[in-house]
Amino acid sequence: MKFFIDTANLAQIREANDLGILDGVTTNPSLMAKEGIKGKDAVTAHYRTICEIVDGPVSAEVFGTSFEDIIEEGKVLAAIHKNIVVKVPMIKDGIKAIKWFTDNGIPTNCTLVFSAGQAILAAKAGATYVSPFLGRIDDSCWDGVELIEQIVGIYNAQGFMTEVLAASIRNPLHIVRCAEAGADVCTCPLSSILGLLKHPLTDLGLQQFLADAKTMQ
Repeated sequence: MKFFIDTANLAQIREANDLGILDGVTTNPSLMAKEGIKGKDAVTAHYRTICEIVDGPVSAEVFGTSFEDIIEEGKVLAAIHKNIVVKVPMIKDGIKAIKWFTDNGIPTNCTLVFSAGQAILAAKAGATYVSPFLGRIDDSCWDGVELIEQIVGIYNAQGFMTEVLAASIRNPLHIVRCAEAGADVCTCPLSSILGLLKHPLTDLGLQQFLADAKTMQ
């Protein structure tokens, strides 16, 4: 399973990349706004910097909702760097745009997916990635990981090449469960990635090893 970090914060991206396990980055307008990135030139420069840090896919989301706007924005984003993946919302015009991008060799990430039916449409249109938002599904009292399992099963049965990118990750357990479910990619905050490092028995064991090592000096 590949690890993407879900942020537009350059310091967090660098920290995750320095771990040696980072495969890519996902962003969205909310994450860009959180970093105070405003204006087309600033957004373009920010994406280019991210692409220079991480040698892997960088999802850059369109703002438009009409077919024409999505295509125009997507072409501009794709021209920023070869690693850019155009992130397109799961709407009717979004599916049409994904097909257009696919036919023109531009990779896409279909976002805001909440059902297997939506995931099937995205795959049929040729999306490179499909992003089910499991955390938000959990918030509505359903099990988001079950959707990941369902989509993975459908894609395997049908031979779809679209990768399942588990999104809206809230904690380290989500990451583990997505790995069990067969997700191709997991995108999450830095805190969730670092949370995988933690276990009380590791801390206790290290303390004992260090204490014993002092007796050998």
